[in-house]
Amino acid sequence: MSATPSVRTVNSAKALTVAAHAAFVPIGIVTVLLAPLLPTLSAQWSLNYSQAGGLFTAQYVTSTLGVGLSGWLVTRWGYRFAIKGGLVVCAAAVAMLMSGSRTLGLVCIAGYGLGLGLAVPPCNLLVAMVNPQRRSAALNLLNFSWSAGAVACPFLIAGASKGHHIPGLLWGVAAFLLLVAIGIALMPASVAEPAADRDAGGNRPPIPWRNPALPVLAALFFVYVGVENAFGGWVASYAKSLGTMALPMALATPSFFYSMLMLGRWIAPFVLRSVNEIRVAQGGLILACLGMAGLEAAHTLTGVALSASLAGLGLAAVYPITIALAPREFGAAASRIGSLLFFAANLGGGCLPWMVGAASNSFGTLKVGIAVPLLGSALMLMLYQRKWSPEAEPAS
Repeated sequence: MSATPSVRTVNSAKALTVAAHAAFVPIGIVTVLLAPLLPTLSAQWSLNYSQAGGLFTAQYVTSTLGVGLSGWLVTRWGYRFAIKGGLVVCAAAVAMLMSGSRTLGLVCIAGYGLGLGLAVPPCNLLVAMVNPQRRSAALNLLNFSWSAGAVACPFLIAGASKGHHIPGLLWGVAAFLLLVAIGIALMPASVAEPAADRDAGGNRPPIPWRNPALPVLAALFFVYVGVENAFGGWVASYAKSLGTMALPMALATPSFFYSMLMLGRWIAPFVLRSVNEIRVAQGGLILACLGMAGLEAAHTLTGVALSASLAGLGLAAVYPITIALAPREFGAAASRIGSLLFFAANLGGGCLPWMVGAASNSFGTLKVGIAVPLLGSALMLMLYQRKWSPEAEPAS
C-alpha cells in the first residue's frame, strides 16, 4: 500500500519532465526567432542598429511582465496552466508576425515575449522541483531541448528565406506550439504537480531579502540571459556586416552558437557526475570569454563559426547551473524567489541586446557593440567566485 504514492510520484515526475521538454523545443525556436530574422526585418522595416536592438527590448519587456504573471498563475492554477497559456499566446503572436505592418510586427514580437515569460519559468522550476536529487543535470537536459529548437531556428529561417516562405514557416511554428499545448492539456488527472509556494502548513514562505545570495543570483540571471541573447541575437547581423558570405549563410550563423549550447547541455550531466557544478560554470565562462573575444577578430565564416561555437560551448551549462542554485540557496521559498530571478533575467534579455545596437549605432560598427556580451561574461565569472551554500541532502 505504501509503495503506491511513491510510484505515482515517480511516474508524475517523469510525465511532467517529458511535458516540459516537449514545450521547450518550440519555445527554443521562438526565443531566438529575432536573431536570424533581424537582417530581414531591418531591411523590410528600414531599421538602424538602435531600432533593431529595440525589437529585443520589446520582446523582453513583455516577457518580464509575463514572468511576474506566471508566478501568480502557478500559485493558483499550477505549473501546467501557466505553460499552456504561454504556448497559446506565443502561437497566436508568431503566426501573425509578418502578416502586416511594422506596428503589427512589433505587437507580435511583444506578444510572443509575453508568452515566453508565462511558460519558461514554470518549465524550469517544475523540472527542478520534480528532480530534487539531480537538479543541475535535469535542467541541463531540459535546456538541451530548448537548444534543439534554437539550433533549428536559423536553418529553418535561412531555408525559408530562399523561397520567400518565411510567413508559412511561422504558421508552422505556431501549429507546433498549439499541438504541444493540447498535449499538455490532455495529460491524465493522475499526473500530480508539486505544490508551489507553500510549505506543509499551506502558508507562503517569506522571501529571504537579507540572504546575500539573492542579489548575486539576480545579477547572474540578469547578465546571463542578456549575454546569451545579445551574442546569439546579433551574430547573424555581425556576419552579414563583414560582407564575406552570402546572406543565407550569414542568417544561419547563430546555429553554430546554439548547436554548441545544445551539445554542451547534453555533455554537462556526465561532467557533473565528477566535477563540482560551480567549477563547471567557472570553466565554461572562461571558454565563453575566449570565444567572444575571438569574434572581434573574425573576418570569415570560419572565424565566425569557430568563435560562436566556442562561446556557445562555454555558456552551455552556466544557466542551468544558475537556475539549480535557487532551490539550493532558498529551499521552500525557491518558487517565489524564482519569479524575481526570472524577472531579472528578462530585464537583462531586453537590455543587453539593445546596448549592443546602441553602442554599434553610436560608433558605426558592430565590433564595438559585440563587446557587450564579452564584458557580461567576464562579470559573471567574477560573480561565480563567491562561496555558495553546500548542496542540501534531499529529503527522504
